[in-house]
Amino acid sequence: MPRQLSTSVAITVVAVLIGAALAFAGAQNGWLLGPLPGFVLAVGIAYAVQWIVFIPAAITRTDRYFDLTASLTYISGTVALLLIAPELDLRSIIIGALVIIWAGRLGTFLFTRNIRSGGDDRFDDIKSSPARFLSVWTLQGLWISLTAAAAWITITSDHTSPMNWISWVGVAVWATGFGIEVIADQQKTKFKADPSNAGKFIRTGLWSVVRHPNYLGEMMLWTGVLIVALPALQGWQWVAILSPIFVVLLITKVTGIPMLDEKAKRKWGDDPEYIAYRKRTPALIPGLRG
Repeated sequence: MPRQLSTSVAITVVAVLIGAALAFAGAQNGWLLGPLPGFVLAVGIAYAVQWIVFIPAAITRTDRYFDLTASLTYISGTVALLLIAPELDLRSIIIGALVIIWAGRLGTFLFTRNIRSGGDDRFDDIKSSPARFLSVWTLQGLWISLTAAAAWITITSDHTSPMNWISWVGVAVWATGFGIEVIADQQKTKFKADPSNAGKFIRTGLWSVVRHPNYLGEMMLWTGVLIVALPALQGWQWVAILSPIFVVLLITKVTGIPMLDEKAKRKWGDDPEYIAYRKRTPALIPGLRG
């Protein structure tokens, strides 16, 4: 078996095994739909949707629906849980709404951007290999399950508690992060739409405060979701804390900032204005250089 193929198969298998372990842990102290725990059902939906959409995507070698599929998976999984839950408390309804609002907004934004740009260059070398492409879609199933874990575990938990001031702090943190992400995306979209900015990098608005304000907002909003979820967690359900941790690691160490910074350096690395911008502007946290 060629090395690239064996690596792709290994990634797919590991992603499935991690998802299964997450599903088992998060399903503890949760309600059942027949013999099936609610959280296991949600994780199963996350993977199944990716694999179903992968088939036509691989045949046509397109990544156009990759981000949109992720958003629709968050929405469909959350809505399904809310509809089939034996009973719903205010916490479950609120946390479900937070996920649906975020996914609907971001999915629409990313899909529109993909159409406008003609595709995502991250997939240029992957789409031609079905095994590599499948591994990416499977990883997306894991990504969705991990990031949504706090919300989905809360909705499927058999332990309920009234919303308290800590819960509302979580909502406020989510709202602040959501607002930052939306404003940052709008500012960059407007910047790129101006022909006079062709070939330039954005350094105005929120982008003058940190180099990746949209990612800052993403980290904040998932942290807010976890804060809302905390009173509903018991035993192994505390695996939900992986949600914001995973988002932070993904953004800071894997596919977020490292990839974008490397791409920016290739494009503007010799530009004195960009060099100065990098030196004076933190990557993610205001006031923190690096």
